[in-house]
Amino acid sequence: MNLKIQTVHFAPASSLIELVKRKVEKLPTFESRITDVCVFLKLDNPAHTIKDKVVEVRVHIPRYDFFVKTTSKNFEHSVEDAFASLVSQMKRKKDRVLSTS
Repeated sequence: MNLKIQTVHFAPASSLIELVKRKVEKLPTFESRITDVCVFLKLDNPAHTIKDKVVEVRVHIPRYDFFVKTTSKNFEHSVEDAFASLVSQMKRKKDRVLSTS
């Protein structure tokens, strides 16, 4: 599994990168065929004093992509929400595949 973390408009703290890595390490328990994970950490509206923190996650498995985009006032909440939503998507897909088999 390849992990790519990209930041836009800021330099990330090492604790934020570690949080993302810990979350990504848990993903194979829900989907074993993951090949790539791309995480984008962005500051929305960089010109304003109050900046929203945006997290986008794209997970690629053969013949399918999962994508999540979340926004909140801090990156930790955005990361937590994004990966919770991603796990939910993965479980729904697995349930659909099992119910059609």
